[in-house]
Amino acid sequence: MIDRNNILIHELIGLEAEVLSSTCRNIVGMRGRVVDETRNTLKIEAKETVKVIPKKVATFRFYLPNGDFADVEGRLIQHNPEDRPKKLFRYVRKVK
Repeated sequence: MIDRNNILIHELIGLEAEVLSSTCRNIVGMRGRVVDETRNTLKIEAKETVKVIPKKVATFRFYLPNGDFADVEGRLIQHNPEDRPKKLFRYVRKVK
């Protein structure tokens, strides 16, 4: 089950996301569903458009299925989605 403690190694596609801060001011406050993820970007579908958000320069709030949310700096998830669990598992265990 996805929660605040394991969001770094979990699948992000399908989650509701909001851009809390970014060096690109026109995307701050953007909210929508994550539809795709690459090593450096998240694609967020909002209002019938898909925006490509660079991970490195943004902080995201992901709304979890249990009604909770988790704030994540994009630089922490800047890995290929399939490699992220392997690379961050030790880090997640230390956070708990």
